[in-house]
Amino acid sequence: MSIRGVIDDRILAKYRELLDAETTAFYEIEHAYEEGDREHFLYDMTRWKSAIEAKLSYLESCGLSTVV
Repeated sequence: MSIRGVIDDRILAKYRELLDAETTAFYEIEHAYEEGDREHFLYDMTRWKSAIEAKLSYLESCGLSTVV
């Protein structure tokens, strides 16, 4: 059981997983941009935004708000 606002190995592992998903989605955006593939760029942009939202939502659920 973890305490809100306290970072443990489980939280770090899940955060790393979400961060990796965000990075992968960003690389896909970059590739689509370089290829001039607008359709894939827009699709990948949506995936990237979703990955960022998932990461921020997870941090908030752990009591680690990004709002100051």
